Amino acid sequence: MKTVKVLAAIVGVSLVASPVMAASLNGKDRARVARAAPRDRDDVRYCLLKGKEGRDEGTVIGAAGGAGVGALAGGSLGESLLAGAAGAVAGRVIGKSEGTNSECDRVLARNP
Repeated sequence: MKTVKVLAAIVGVSLVASPVMAASLNGKDRARVARAAPRDRDDVRYCLLKGKEGRDEGTVIGAAGGAGVGALAGGSLGESLLAGAAGAVAGRVIGKSEGTNSECDRVLARNP
């Protein structure tokens, strides 16, 4: 029962923290937007932000899912946290590619 409460707290903190992780571009991405063709700059910025949002959302969902599965499988707190970490990594990778669509893929390929 204690493990379930701890996991519920972790999930709650993750959900509260996700708006704080609201996507903003780092220096490398701002430089990429500046290098883009003038007609594509808004699209490049939009697509980079959508990719970051998808990655962050995937991280939170993966962490919660992994920790939940670890708890349901009867794992100890450490095992559940390890499952949550593995889920976060997998969710981040999946979310990064799922955050954009084919149009964004074309715009970003055109503007490396």
